[in-house]
Amino acid sequence: MVAVDLNSDLGESFGQWRLGDDEAMFELVSSANIACGFHAGDPLTMLASCRLAVSTGTVIGAHPSYRDLAGFGRREMSIAADELYGDVLYQLAALAGVASTVGTRVEYVKPHGALYNRIVTDDAQAAAVAAAVANFDPSLPILGMAGSAIEREARSAGLRFVREGFADRAYAENGMLVPRTEPGAVITEVAEVAERAVAMATSGSVDSICLHGDTPGAVGLARAVRAALDEAGVIVGSFV
Repeated sequence: MVAVDLNSDLGESFGQWRLGDDEAMFELVSSANIACGFHAGDPLTMLASCRLAVSTGTVIGAHPSYRDLAGFGRREMSIAADELYGDVLYQLAALAGVASTVGTRVEYVKPHGALYNRIVTDDAQAAAVAAAVANFDPSLPILGMAGSAIEREARSAGLRFVREGFADRAYAENGMLVPRTEPGAVITEVAEVAERAVAMATSGSVDSICLHGDTPGAVGLARAVRAALDEAGVIVGSFV
């Protein structure tokens, strides 16, 4: 029997600015990557997200990013490794503290946006992220792109690494994600996203499939993906 995790980037509202339909998405995914305040999210949003996780039985992971609220964490940033280490550590501690007050806990870490892409190839920044996770809680897996610098650094730090694929993002020939600034980078056609998710799950190439909570029509995409995975006999469940 084939099984796969379905994750989504959630908790990305900020103050009065609302992004996505978290209530619906929490019902459809098995793992939720919760923004920790640096690219999106705020204390009350983190708290609401953790409460939703408890009520829906959804596993939560920390979704740390560069310190970039204005750019939603999607702008390239070159910062020193020790600064990145501290920033990631700070974000993990913030979400873990909030989660503990409602009876749940952070179960894994998935970096966000430009940081996620940078640590595919940047050994120094990947090592800083891995060190922050390992020193905070060495039982936490890191979710990321297979064959990347962060996979090597995570394993070197004694951390479990979980391979991820994106059903709603296009890939370039070199295996990297197509930049969001290019046409076709985000895939919103329901049948195509569902077909890609089934192919990823049944090929065994990934352990977790991501559907972004801010993709247009995200709830409809998630429902279609769940239906397609069910029809293909794929069990959806968290990797932790």
